[in-house]
Amino acid sequence: MSLYLITGIAGFIGSSLARAVLSRGDQVRGVDNLSTGNRENLAEILNRIDFREADIVDLDAMHKACAGVDFVLHQAAIPSVPKSVLDPLGSNRANIDGTVNVLVAARDAKVKRVVYAASSSAYGDTPTLPKHEEMKPDPISPYAVAKLASEQYMISFYRCYGLETVCLRYFNIFGPRQDPSSPYSGVLAKFITQMLHGEQPTIHGDGEQSRDFTYIDNAVDANLLACTAPPQKAAGQMFNVATGRRVTLNETFHLLQGLTSYKGKPKYGPERGGDIKHSLADISKAEAGLGYKPKVDFEEGLRRTVDWYRVK
Repeated sequence: MSLYLITGIAGFIGSSLARAVLSRGDQVRGVDNLSTGNRENLAEILNRIDFREADIVDLDAMHKACAGVDFVLHQAAIPSVPKSVLDPLGSNRANIDGTVNVLVAARDAKVKRVVYAASSSAYGDTPTLPKHEEMKPDPISPYAVAKLASEQYMISFYRCYGLETVCLRYFNIFGPRQDPSSPYSGVLAKFITQMLHGEQPTIHGDGEQSRDFTYIDNAVDANLLACTAPPQKAAGQMFNVATGRRVTLNETFHLLQGLTSYKGKPKYGPERGGDIKHSLADISKAEAGLGYKPKVDFEEGLRRTVDWYRVK
């Protein structure tokens, strides 16, 4: 039985990881400062995990959290492009300083491996599609810069200290428990809850921007595979986590109309600063290095997500 530390455990992805680890019979310790995470996401598993309300910028708290841990799934962040544009210092503190604290604590505790929630925003708005890991990064927003810098720290700690690290570049993860009320949350959570309530959703730009939307179960699989993949294939590496298919926001809106019975049209607003136009991943490296294969496609993921929000 292994002990997993999940940072950002009360968030959408962290809480999903916690359930998956418990379902395998392993133990979970989690930290979250609850700034964007929600204790409700852990309600029915809280008595089965070691939950600590703590901040990753607190090195002492991270040392205590890492004691006796086998694997760290580092999800904690301020996960927002627009918020980083408004507050680059806050983004830097949480997304870089916090990450270095987690790495130092993991190194000192002799953790077996740290898996990091990296971001496809590192690729920037380069016209080349699909995005592959050998491409030169071109981050636009402070958020993207911070996530890329943390990737480099992950690789550095593997090279300098032998701490095995794996970076997973997430592409637009969506699914149940994503917070639709935050102005910085994922577009699908907002669209779904608005359309279920008969409210008009806003599309920033012309709606022809496209994303490689990736259902949460695929991201969970990638994390668990990254913990056990052979070190010669995975340690010190970065991998795209996506489906290898892109969908425009206009197409997404029409699919959601069918699932939510929303009859109206979207409202089109101005483009958002720092946003990229198109996103599509090449997932062949993750297939070869981690044994990753997306199990849930976009339409099925949308259906499951709409069903969850409908009864929430």
